[in-house]
Amino acid sequence: LQVEESAISLWNWTVTKHTGAVISDEQRAKLRFVACRLICLCEGSDPPEGTIRRQILMSMKTGKGWIDVGKAGLADGFLENAMSSIEKLYAKLRKGSESEADIQVHRADVEKSLFKVLSYQAESAVAQGDFQKAVMCVQRCKDMLMKLPKETCYLSILCYNFGVETYEWKRYEQSSFWLSQSYDIGKMDMKYSVGKEMQAKVLRLLATTYFEWDCSLYLDKALKAISLANQENLHPAGFFLKVKILLKSGASDEDINSALAEFTHLEMSLDFCLNTAKLLLEHGRESVGLDFLKSVPERFESSPDLGKITLLHIEFLLQNKRELLAKQKIEEVIIGHYTGKQLLPEALNQLHIILWDRAAKHYEEKSYSEALHWYNYSVSFYTPGQIDQNLAKLQRNMASCYLHLKQVDKAKEAVKQAERCDPNSIFTKFSLYKIAVLENDIDKAVEAVIEMGKLAEKPSEHEDKLRVDKNTGSNLLSLAAQIALENDQQIVAIKALEYLSEHLQDCRQLFASLKCLVRLMLSKVMAENAEKRDGDINSILTYLNLAHKKLAESFTEEKFTGDMRILEAHWFRKVAWNLAVQFKDSPEKMRDFFVLSFKLSQFCPSDKAVLIAQKTCLLMAAAVDLEMGRQQVTPSEQTELFSQALQHLQTCKEIWKVLKLTGDFAKDPTDTLLLLYEFEARSKLNDPTLHNLMESVWEQPQIEIKTLEIIASLAMESPARYPVLCKKALKSALNLHRKQAVIDAVKFSKCLHSLINISLPSGLTDLDTCVLQEVWDYFEDALSVVSSTDAYPEMEILWLMTRAWNTGIFQYTVGKYKEAEQWCGLGMRFLNHLGSLKKSYE
Repeated sequence: LQVEESAISLWNWTVTKHTGAVISDEQRAKLRFVACRLICLCEGSDPPEGTIRRQILMSMKTGKGWIDVGKAGLADGFLENAMSSIEKLYAKLRKGSESEADIQVHRADVEKSLFKVLSYQAESAVAQGDFQKAVMCVQRCKDMLMKLPKETCYLSILCYNFGVETYEWKRYEQSSFWLSQSYDIGKMDMKYSVGKEMQAKVLRLLATTYFEWDCSLYLDKALKAISLANQENLHPAGFFLKVKILLKSGASDEDINSALAEFTHLEMSLDFCLNTAKLLLEHGRESVGLDFLKSVPERFESSPDLGKITLLHIEFLLQNKRELLAKQKIEEVIIGHYTGKQLLPEALNQLHIILWDRAAKHYEEKSYSEALHWYNYSVSFYTPGQIDQNLAKLQRNMASCYLHLKQVDKAKEAVKQAERCDPNSIFTKFSLYKIAVLENDIDKAVEAVIEMGKLAEKPSEHEDKLRVDKNTGSNLLSLAAQIALENDQQIVAIKALEYLSEHLQDCRQLFASLKCLVRLMLSKVMAENAEKRDGDINSILTYLNLAHKKLAESFTEEKFTGDMRILEAHWFRKVAWNLAVQFKDSPEKMRDFFVLSFKLSQFCPSDKAVLIAQKTCLLMAAAVDLEMGRQQVTPSEQTELFSQALQHLQTCKEIWKVLKLTGDFAKDPTDTLLLLYEFEARSKLNDPTLHNLMESVWEQPQIEIKTLEIIASLAMESPARYPVLCKKALKSALNLHRKQAVIDAVKFSKCLHSLINISLPSGLTDLDTCVLQEVWDYFEDALSVVSSTDAYPEMEILWLMTRAWNTGIFQYTVGKYKEAEQWCGLGMRFLNHLGSLKKSYE
């Protein structure tokens, strides 16, 4: 009992909440489902009449709810339950009845519920595509109409709805059945019929179904249905459909005229009449169509829309290639326009469209004079001095025709008018551009391109009225570049391509544009004096930088594949490389092109060739930075250049590590160059990690004498000053000289000269004993080599002699007589090895 009460409460709550739109139809169906199931569970072996009636109601409404939310499959069980409960109710009522009259009353009561359940079952069957079951249920309902005449209207509309659904699903056979049933049921009881208008509606859809199903096979049925519909209720839709069917059937003009005559007195709108005339003309019934069209103005004498009839007539004449007659009609309209018979704005706009379409057709066929004729018709409807965006477009179109006809003055006048109406339109600027190119006026052409570029960046307020898409600016600039190239106007083409490359969204078009720009600018640079080249070289750098930027952004564009990206990157990196080599007289430009070539190569696969190119680019860039840093520049500029060089070298070292894994590079000088460049950069930046770098250098067994000598030189080259490192490098170099199988006396002398100079600065008298001893050893080394070869340069021997003698003199001046004697004696030992100069110094 408690469960039953809860179920009833849930049911009632669902009814109240749905009324207030608190819950959706599907939620209501679900709640009814739960409540109904609970009620069924509470059913006893012999439930009272009230309980059974409640079950019938709840099962019917739950089933209908599932049908209404599109889940007919869930409805069937509840509708079966309702049917079973109806049978139980009838049996119970009959059992308690004493007379035949009572039984008939109860039967009538039960049959109302049975009719509803059967109609719901029919709905469910149609929704699930079970045509046979639906037919059976509807037939049972139809059989019950004699006892339930008031349900005639409901059942007729239900069958009509089935007809509509199956028509929409293109199940024409089923649709024709349901619509026929609807019509037949509607005739069963005139008192409770759906009415003539509804019957006519059913028949019109039935005729349409036959027409679309198979007009040739069911033509008679379609005509019969539409004739019946028109007998039931005259309606414009019925008239139109009948004409349509007759045209499809190939009926004679007489038959069609008869059909038209049936509706002479029918109230129809002007648009409906025009559509009928259009239908007739489209089906080649010119005579009938034009006669009908001529009769229309009489019916709508007071209508302001009469211009639509003229427009349809003009369209028909043009479609049938009767231009002369169409022109006569248009000229009549123009005369009417200035004699108080103007077309309504909508009709006038439509006429402009017709005129422009016809002009465009002639333009495409290159009949420019004829195109102008049609554009002039359109101009006729504008008053002098009128400002209108469409008039601007019209004048631009006319200017294009004049240009093709080589009538430049007329083209100029047309563009002038366009500019008056629409000065900020990119299309107007393009028209001015075309004229400037044709007249070979480069300044005006460039000016027009600049204006176009600005407008492409920021479209004008009315652009949308001209149906301009986002690519219009790019398309016009591309066309401008093409026109300039065709007319050998390189400067203009470059300017157009520059703006184009800023606005193009399509990667393939963008890179094609940049390639063209690079080629054009290169040919311009090659033809210029060296003094004028700087600006153009900077432009090429800008193009290549833009290429690099767009290659980086291209990863997000699906249509631009990886292979395309690699091909473009290779092209641009090779161009940058070649330019770097070509502009070797301009170190800064050379450096920038090498850096760009490296950056662009990063979009290429890292094969051996690309890695070698990357390594070379970075080495060259670092070398240029170091060379520029050596020049007389400010300390801050020096710091920036040396830091930049160091960055290039760090990247280069990483690439070199990878590259060395790909083959034998024993004779490659890259390691030496990297060492020397890095030493110079760090030493001149006063880098605290310099000593750490050199520790690894001293340990290298294969280091060359030349490398050590260069390190020594760099260690003392301003702004660097590292005497300890310099001395150590020279010592190492001297040791390597000594280890040579045959000492190169000249090279040895230079190295020793530098070592003595750094160890024994000129002019110093107060020297440490250890330092003097160390330098003494160097002089002894020199004597050893001088004694063993005649190749030692005489000037170096003289320098050694002089240096040793002077050191002795310095010692004498400070009272160190013993040391002075030793050093002067050392100098005298070198005297014996002098050649031609010996006598002069003895």
